[in-house]
Amino acid sequence: MTDEKESTFLVTHVESDSAVLKDVHDGQVHTLSSNPGLDVDDAVEATVAPDPPMEVTYQVIEVAERRSLSIEESPEPPTVHERELAAETETGELSREERAGVGEVHVLTPPESETEAAVADVIDDREGTLSRAARLGVNRVEVRSEPGVVAVRYLP
Repeated sequence: MTDEKESTFLVTHVESDSAVLKDVHDGQVHTLSSNPGLDVDDAVEATVAPDPPMEVTYQVIEVAERRSLSIEESPEPPTVHERELAAETETGELSREERAGVGEVHVLTPPESETEAAVADVIDDREGTLSRAARLGVNRVEVRSEPGVVAVRYLP
């Protein structure tokens, strides 16, 4: 098959007999004609191919890796380093930094009155946030905040 596609996918919807995968690199959505045991919020490194003859649905040819992803809001405040990054970042902007080891930290600097809304935006954009986690190769996203600082931690 020449139309095989190997990538990292986020499982966005499942039923007993089908699943929907979103390629976290190009955003393409693939509806599977069967569900090989996947769950919503799984990240899968897989190879998919279109089902003949119509090629409107796909099948999973191989799953190289599968991991479950999660997002949680932590009661902990941002770390000292995250606060320092925020201090160097203009209000309303985003700062990104690789973590030692695996993952990244994104520090947002909303106006203090909009901090809770910024946290809610990150958590509510589940597909976008988890797609980023899948691209980064991490399993969990932790959101920490205090007025004017939101730290989105992409962790192994």
